[in-house]
Amino acid sequence: MRRHIARLRDSGNFAWSVAASLISLIAIAPVLAIFVLALQSSGDTWPHLIANVLPGALRRTLELMAGVGALTLLIGTGTAWLVTMYRFPGRSLFQWLLLLPLAIPTYIIAFCYLELFDYSGALQTLLRELFGWHSAKDYWFPDIRSVGGAIFVMSMVLYPYVYITARASFLAQSVCVLEVSRTLGRSAAATFFEVALPLARPALAAGVALALMETLNDIGAVEFFGVRTLTVAVYDTWLDRNSLAGAAQIACIMLAFVFAVLVIERAMRANRRYHHTTGRYRHLPEDKLPGAAGVLAAAACALPVLFGFLLPASVLVRDALAHIAAGLAPEFWDAVLHSLTLSASAACLAVTFAVILGYARRQTRSKLIHTLSIIPAISYAVPGTVLAIGLLIPLARLDNSVDAMMRSLFGMTTGLLLSGSAFAMVLAYAIRFLAVSLGAVEAGLSKISRNTDAAARTLGATISETLWRVHLPLLRPALGAAALLVFVDSMKELPATLLLRPFNFDTLATQVFTLASLYRYEEAGLSALTIVVVSLAPVLLLHGIIVAGRPGALSSRRAAASGAGTGAAEGLSIAQ
Repeated sequence: MRRHIARLRDSGNFAWSVAASLISLIAIAPVLAIFVLALQSSGDTWPHLIANVLPGALRRTLELMAGVGALTLLIGTGTAWLVTMYRFPGRSLFQWLLLLPLAIPTYIIAFCYLELFDYSGALQTLLRELFGWHSAKDYWFPDIRSVGGAIFVMSMVLYPYVYITARASFLAQSVCVLEVSRTLGRSAAATFFEVALPLARPALAAGVALALMETLNDIGAVEFFGVRTLTVAVYDTWLDRNSLAGAAQIACIMLAFVFAVLVIERAMRANRRYHHTTGRYRHLPEDKLPGAAGVLAAAACALPVLFGFLLPASVLVRDALAHIAAGLAPEFWDAVLHSLTLSASAACLAVTFAVILGYARRQTRSKLIHTLSIIPAISYAVPGTVLAIGLLIPLARLDNSVDAMMRSLFGMTTGLLLSGSAFAMVLAYAIRFLAVSLGAVEAGLSKISRNTDAAARTLGATISETLWRVHLPLLRPALGAAALLVFVDSMKELPATLLLRPFNFDTLATQVFTLASLYRYEEAGLSALTIVVVSLAPVLLLHGIIVAGRPGALSSRRAAASGAGTGAAEGLSIAQ
């Protein structure tokens, strides 16, 4: 270790290595705090949880993840293959329309579907009026407040994770391989199942893993649908039963789920890497689907867009217009200001952390620094509720230490300076989405030749001066993409915000959750619509990235040169 530190000092990288190590420690601290807290006694809470809460919560969580994983895989892979390999009516529109559900958080689409399909919703009310039914006993209607309803609704907004990775993989596949398959007598369907699908398996595994992480992280949709998952159990144990140790113990089970998903994803990929052995690229062959086949393909692509975006968006627009006066109350503007301030602060902090981590990794060959840079990916996989609990512990202890010191030195109390404050929320966002910004920054740095560093050092610039005067100007597109992704993700984040926000402090996300929990769905429309509109920006950015993502294409090289496109794509597919 001493020799290692000495080498870092001699190379002038010691300060950057220390800074990167501290940031990695901050990112992993919440996870370590969870394990420490879980070792403490929770009294009689844990036996009660084992007997009455955990069995049902585990079963429902597994059912939800299995259903969402299967449905997102089916929809995402099928639609990606259709728009990539076939020509049919509306295909050019569906290429980007299929991304739109990504702009709607799960808790927003959940209350939209409740407003439409619940017993008191618009559809069942209309049916009762048309057929003269008086109660639920007079007819049968699927119960939206169920595990099945949650699986369907959540899959409608999470399938784009699989669609993004699958489409990028299909676009990058070699035409030669597909043509050889057809030459050997394979049909289009056989080519898909025997050639294209196995080649895309690493990308599909990564997309499904992302969808499952979001499913495990969700607290709003499952709460609205009455599905008591592990996430809800953590929330209830902490706030309702006032047992932080019990909540940490359930959080450890959730972490086991996270690591299980990551292990399964890694096993499905089996470290496979597929690459081209030729520098010649041609457009993928596109078969035209005539008549009924083209109509069916268009319908298959239209249904996910309808259920995942158009239907809930129409509900939000209607509610926002119907309650525009009440929606523009001071509480709404306060929530907007809070959301913008917190999200912008988190974006700045996350990008700063990412620049330090990425630049330290670039400037040193230390295995320790390269290993520590993997930690943000772990933090990205940790659900927001788990992260909130783990972050609260070290911040509370730091607050108590400062308060004790101030009492002994000056006889005054400082109270809670960090925990239970806006700072805790910003730090939670920055840690949660650090992997997204790091992916964008490292992609941008990889496009800058190391000869640039050598030239700057030859001219007398230090490592820090090289970053400030050379790299940062070249990284502007990548930094912009990173900041945008973190900003939008922070705007949508609900679980960590619910647990860390100060008293009487609302963001747009918590305002939507609170109003929907009180069955005031229509009043939540404007806040929810604001989140969706803001979230559309990175979705539209992703469309350009995917279209320009085919190797050998001129537009792809231009996008890679900027670092923004590749960075955004890597940020969203960080599970790979």
